[in-house]
Amino acid sequence: MAQTISIDPVTRIEGHGKIRIQLDDAGQVADAKFHVVEFRGFEKFCVGRTYPEMPGITMRICGICPISHMLASAKACDAIAGVRIPPAANKLRRLINHAQYTQSHALSFFHLSAPDLLLGMESEPATRNVVGLILKAPDLARKGIRLRQFGQEIIRMIGTKSVHPAWAVPGGVREALSAENVQKIKAMLPEAFQTTEIALDLLKDNYDKFSAEVKTYGDFPSKFIGLVTPEGGLEHYDGLLRVMDSDGRIIEPGLHNDRYREIIAEAVEDWSYLKFPYYKPGGYGTDAGLYRVGPLARLNICDFAGTPRADRELRQFRRLGDGGRVVTSSFHSHYARLIEIMFSLEKIAELVEDPDLIGGRLRHYGGANEEKGVGIMEAPRGTLFHEYDVDEDGIIKKVNLIVATGNNNQAMNKTVLQIARAYMNGKKEITEGLMNRVEHGIRLYDPCLSCSTHAVGQMPLHIQLVDSKGELVEERVRD
Repeated sequence: MAQTISIDPVTRIEGHGKIRIQLDDAGQVADAKFHVVEFRGFEKFCVGRTYPEMPGITMRICGICPISHMLASAKACDAIAGVRIPPAANKLRRLINHAQYTQSHALSFFHLSAPDLLLGMESEPATRNVVGLILKAPDLARKGIRLRQFGQEIIRMIGTKSVHPAWAVPGGVREALSAENVQKIKAMLPEAFQTTEIALDLLKDNYDKFSAEVKTYGDFPSKFIGLVTPEGGLEHYDGLLRVMDSDGRIIEPGLHNDRYREIIAEAVEDWSYLKFPYYKPGGYGTDAGLYRVGPLARLNICDFAGTPRADRELRQFRRLGDGGRVVTSSFHSHYARLIEIMFSLEKIAELVEDPDLIGGRLRHYGGANEEKGVGIMEAPRGTLFHEYDVDEDGIIKKVNLIVATGNNNQAMNKTVLQIARAYMNGKKEITEGLMNRVEHGIRLYDPCLSCSTHAVGQMPLHIQLVDSKGELVEERVRD
């Protein structure tokens, strides 16, 4: 019998999503689609603005990862101006970006995913949230909140506020960091390191409970795409685009940012506002064209992290993959996020010892010297692309944004299908546990649907199950 399921309420994702699961004549899951039913407007209403305005405008796409949009936009504007930013500005941009990684990944792990991992996939949605986590593990929840606060506080110290700071500009940044705030950051680092170690131990201690989920939550071959340093190290702010397949073969060792269209193209479907980027040489709608970005991809494609603690964890992480190199299950994204928090903390500890943070030239100036600017960086959720075309006066003629959630669109759809087939085939009743698992499959990618389409408000996830004729039988919605 065909069924339509709506989850009520939709918990712990940012944005409005709808999942439609299609059954065949035998009642088995034939297909599943993750619909994003919000509309994006930024690419259109930015046309006609001056390019220096873009970092301030585009950061307002999101309140969770505004730093990523601000910096990617600033990098695109640097390219239009034809300037190389001063060393002090480069280090300050990197510092604020590592702070954003800390706060964003802490939010994802402690607030959004830990309730599933500690309270169980089958637990009730009403308590399977941060409130339930506080009741079960109050000390852990408190530490998670403080770790996120650590990242937010650094952003505030640098940009004067923790959300939407008007700080990065074409050619550099507006302000340096005060010597007093450098000392405050140093004083807060030990607790941040301790909390991250606790979270890593907690996750690894609980892994045995989720052996089935590891195999069915987004475990499939794909390409992995992201930035690496010229030496092949883990990179979040600036680097070369690398492409790797699931066998560990490096297909593209390091492509310069302005050549990204050689490997990435975009498709659209009439059932979703979220675009479908794909690996261009592999083609759209094929396994060869499917790729993933984000923490899992970044740890797969890099040769090393480049900091002691993160490299130690990376060696352990790679034991989870076949042959000790490529980890293909998206379930391991939780582990990857914690490793990236550790990496960012170690980088913050390095940077606060650098005198350039409190002095030195902060900005180089230039006009609209180039007609196009591309800014690519690694947002916490994955690779982020900003591309602007301008006229001779620096007025925006065209904007193209490919956000991390969009890059993972095909992978999210495949993950939902894999989970549905594993847990819904042959079921006569749709339980809360089954719905929770589908929901968690989306959460593995930490999607920001407001980033990808830009909508405002609290968004529900709507799941439908239909028969082979496309007729709706049952529906439930979580608001």
